[in-house]
Amino acid sequence: MDAFKIGDRVIYPNQGLGVIEDVQDQAYDGEQFRIYCLRIKANNTLVMVPAASAEEMGIRRLINERTVKQIFDYLRKGAIEVSMNWKGRYKEHINLMKSGTIFDMVSVLKSLHYLSLIKPLSFREKKMMEKAKELIIAEIAAASSLTTPQIERKITLTLASCFKDVKPGLES
Repeated sequence: MDAFKIGDRVIYPNQGLGVIEDVQDQAYDGEQFRIYCLRIKANNTLVMVPAASAEEMGIRRLINERTVKQIFDYLRKGAIEVSMNWKGRYKEHINLMKSGTIFDMVSVLKSLHYLSLIKPLSFREKKMMEKAKELIIAEIAAASSLTTPQIERKITLTLASCFKDVKPGLES
């Protein structure tokens, strides 16, 4: 992975958009370590991340306009597999959210949205769906010329169009 520099906008898994505020070299136990000082935009938290661990932690660069188009193409297409086993599904979704990739988060949003159409979601799944949507909207807003309300509306309409033929409560 390319090294980050001050001012780079990055995504921190499950936290969202951040900005590299500083890059420091710190000594610990006789060894030098490069540290990224990352400000999370959503809650103004400063996180210090060892550069050597950044990729493993899922910290990545912001998506581009081409990826935004791919996200909406994926949301538009109907194919989705959702496990009806709550425990297995929840664990899978947690792991996808932790991965930090935008398409994993989009997959979680899409599958939970679909599931919400056919049965009530648990409290945890509702919260996860809201979090996935919030993170996706924030990243698209930072990467595109669309406003947050425009993105939210576009996601809502795209998902509604994708699942327009789903009948509530009929699938199991």
